[in-house]
Amino acid sequence: MKKFVYLFNEGNSGMKDLLGGKGANLAEMTKIGLPVPYGFTISTEACNAYYEAEKAISPEVHDQILQALTALEEKTGKRLGDPNNPLLVSVRSGAVFSMPGMMDTILNLGMNDQTVEGMARLTNNPRFAYDSYRRFIQMFADVVLEVDIFFFEQLLEEYREQKGYNSDPELTAEDWQEVIQGYKNIVRKRTKKEFPQDPKEQLFLSINSVFDSWNNQRAIVYRRLHKIPQHLGTAVNIQTMVFGNMGDDSGTGVAFTRNPSTGEPLLYGEYLINAQGEDVVAGIRTPLPIHTLQREMPEIYKQFSETCQRLEHHYLDMQDIEFTVERGKLFILQTRTGKRTAQAAIRIAVDMVEEGLIDKKTAILRIDPDQLNQLLHRRIDDTIERKQLTKGLPASPGAATGQVVFDADEAEALGNEGKKVILVRPETTPDDIHGIVASQGVVTSRGGMTSHAAVVARGMGKPCICGCEEVKIDLNALQFSIGETVINQGDTITIDGSTGEIMYGEIPMVDPQLSDEFQLLLKWADEERKLGVRANADNPIDAQKAFEFGAGGIGLCRTEHMFMDSKRIPIVQRMILAENDAERSEALAQLLPMQQSDFEGIFEAMQGLPVTIRLLDPPLHEFLPNKDELLVEVTKLQITDPTSRQLLEKEKLLKKVRQLEEFNPMLGLRGCRLGIIYPEIYEMQAKAIFFAIAKLDKKGIDVNPEIMIPLVGHVNELKEMRELVINASLQVQEITGINFNYLIGTMIEIPRAALTADEIAKEADFFSFGTNDLTQTTFGFSRDDAEGKFLQTYIEKKVLPDNPFAVLDREGVGKLVETGVNLGRQTKPNLKTGICGEHGGEKQSIKFCYNAGLDYVSCSPYRVPLARLAAAQATILKEQV
Repeated sequence: MKKFVYLFNEGNSGMKDLLGGKGANLAEMTKIGLPVPYGFTISTEACNAYYEAEKAISPEVHDQILQALTALEEKTGKRLGDPNNPLLVSVRSGAVFSMPGMMDTILNLGMNDQTVEGMARLTNNPRFAYDSYRRFIQMFADVVLEVDIFFFEQLLEEYREQKGYNSDPELTAEDWQEVIQGYKNIVRKRTKKEFPQDPKEQLFLSINSVFDSWNNQRAIVYRRLHKIPQHLGTAVNIQTMVFGNMGDDSGTGVAFTRNPSTGEPLLYGEYLINAQGEDVVAGIRTPLPIHTLQREMPEIYKQFSETCQRLEHHYLDMQDIEFTVERGKLFILQTRTGKRTAQAAIRIAVDMVEEGLIDKKTAILRIDPDQLNQLLHRRIDDTIERKQLTKGLPASPGAATGQVVFDADEAEALGNEGKKVILVRPETTPDDIHGIVASQGVVTSRGGMTSHAAVVARGMGKPCICGCEEVKIDLNALQFSIGETVINQGDTITIDGSTGEIMYGEIPMVDPQLSDEFQLLLKWADEERKLGVRANADNPIDAQKAFEFGAGGIGLCRTEHMFMDSKRIPIVQRMILAENDAERSEALAQLLPMQQSDFEGIFEAMQGLPVTIRLLDPPLHEFLPNKDELLVEVTKLQITDPTSRQLLEKEKLLKKVRQLEEFNPMLGLRGCRLGIIYPEIYEMQAKAIFFAIAKLDKKGIDVNPEIMIPLVGHVNELKEMRELVINASLQVQEITGINFNYLIGTMIEIPRAALTADEIAKEADFFSFGTNDLTQTTFGFSRDDAEGKFLQTYIEKKVLPDNPFAVLDREGVGKLVETGVNLGRQTKPNLKTGICGEHGGEKQSIKFCYNAGLDYVSCSPYRVPLARLAAAQATILKEQV
């Protein structure tokens, strides 16, 4: 018989795929002798079986659950539903990867009208027993019966006000009995059924809810966001309850073995005395910093600190630990690898190498390259005076400016319109995840450093401020107030997640400064990687930034961006509108020194590193005014000033725009086709490059140029353009007296070029794969149309696994890249190859490029550190195979 249910002592940390991350850790902690409340895990395979049976628990799984329950009862000496000695359990989801979008925890399962009385007798604490029962009803009704938690919170708040209480601990046992009756009435009214009293019915309904939560909307969003496979399923963890709300010698908390925001090697977390379960993260009471536990419960703190060290040394990573103290006894409820900011991840990895816990290769693999983006964004300029509104807990570092919104749906809608928003809520729940994704940052008036908002924002690298108790939010009026100051929805605020400050208006930001640990980690990465990393840069400023970020050269300099300058566009238009060669030559003569100046600045910034310059690629109409707008202007002038010279010029321009108009410009007169029809344009650009080299040579500055001909599909196109470039170099050589060393290559962005790369390589010194256009031409997708109209639906419906413009399509486009590399090197074994599409900065695509044998990837300057790290990881992983 297939095994679907495992007692904690039957598993280990290597069974994560079967037991989920939480279940595997509970099993491992039990195995190494930590004080873990006993329990069992229902496997991810049981979840998949549940869906295969059309959302039904099979008799086989049902029987195994009951057998595990019997074992749990024998181990504890308690029995589920026994009023004299009741067993109470918690029910938690536990996917393979930690997913905030999964089902909320259910605590105290097994309580009913009889067992609550038994608990009151056994503990001699009726208040505790009835408080536990009302918590169970609220959790179970919310999570399993889908009764909105608002109704329970509203009733409790009204009851407290009626009695004159300020907080829950003031309620007596009799008070809780009244509240329980009110809670039952809510369940009856909202579900048309009585609250279930049979503990086994409660258990199986809860298990069903965990399995159902695998496919709830917020879980689906989270999986899509983090690329977690759909088929994994979730495990269910059933664990004996321990109680942190049995008096002042009890408590509950959450702690990290190191600071998850900074990486500082000190215990970081929060706890509450006389509290249970989710109280710490729910935001209902303000928790205390973990270090104060040393004063409140010194022996417990000592034991907990030692346990944290033991867990970190066992798992060799920073741990996120949930614990409960019941009547002076410590229990560890959960440990898992702690989520952390990029800054913290790097410091922790480097520190652990220096502490001898891990080696450099492990440290490199430990960092998610995508996280590095968090370190490369701006922060608030300290020289600017801040108008601080208030200050909360600095829950996730970084800074952001945006319009205030109070609803996750509104945040998503405005974010999709391109607007920057800050989501402001009393607290966030997993239902708000889509709003957090769309926001620049998050503010909550309640909750601590380990609240939902804090954990999720840190994972996404977004600034977050929690526990802003001064912020009084009115969700109906769509505004919040701080004293006399009122901020309405749509007003702009700036938040600093590193300090906890909230400021009115927009505040200037400054570029980030990279830590010593970051630089050291990248140095280690450079020592490991075998794949070069270059940057896409079109001007000296970007080139300088690329150099600072460690780029090994420029893999793509798009010269058309130089033509778009407001001072140059009139000259470019005169060149396009020229009636004869003389007029065109005059305009090109004006452009040449401008191009030369651009190249001088870029070459100088790169200090002898290779610079790949792509000659003009887009069709000429892109440099002319919009046809529809021009038509409106002409029509107006025909009515208002029909004899004017301006009308004649506009009509001439309109005529030229119509002549150059194409049905599909992407596949029309552009790239090398443009160079063949208008060779004087490419000749001007080539001469500008060589004049720039000559000028810098006289200054003693080394230059390593690579001239790239775009959109080649046939070897004869490259042959003709290569000859043009060589002739231009000879002309400049004759004028300057300088011999030039340079390469001439092409961008492979047409499928035919990849398929005939052996022929094209005869005329090429290098290949650069333009994977943006290669993806368009291979799929037959227009990128703008696809992303705007149907690509998202394709991804949601699993027609495609990823957006192929973001993650390289390895099966199709990737096969063309591999073919191009292999064929090209059959002709020229030492042919230099790289990619310069946006895929050059995406970790999965970088791994593919290394395995395909490319020499380098090229990406935006700000993604260079990411690419350096990802290239090192690709090298290490290939060596480990």
